[in-house]
Amino acid sequence: MKYLLTFHVDQSRMADATAEEMREAMAAWNRFDAEAIDAGAMIACEPLQDSGCATTLEIRESGERVMTDGPFAESKEQLGGFCLLQCADLDEALSWARKVPLNQGSIQVSPVQDFSQFGYVSPSPDLIKATA
Repeated sequence: MKYLLTFHVDQSRMADATAEEMREAMAAWNRFDAEAIDAGAMIACEPLQDSGCATTLEIRESGERVMTDGPFAESKEQLGGFCLLQCADLDEALSWARKVPLNQGSIQVSPVQDFSQFGYVSPSPDLIKATA
């Protein structure tokens, strides 16, 4: 089963980090990625640019679509990145979440919905193979 780990962080803390602190943080992320890849769990893992670079498309009940700059939520913590993993169960996904090298923030662990019974087939595996 696939699980999406989303990382919610105070992005201003990263902007205030020194170059050495960023190198240390990226080394920790490289170790996490390598471990997850070696275990066969990693599907994708990417950081996101500062939330100020985001654009939100709000779809209203009327069907109207409204674009706004920035994130939808007014919060100190914003979505900072994600990791998509293939895990046997929630316990394994939580085990990976505990290894994520964040020093602040929160990690939401969500099972990916399987709609194959309704005819939806995710293109993700084929897309990942094509870009590898």
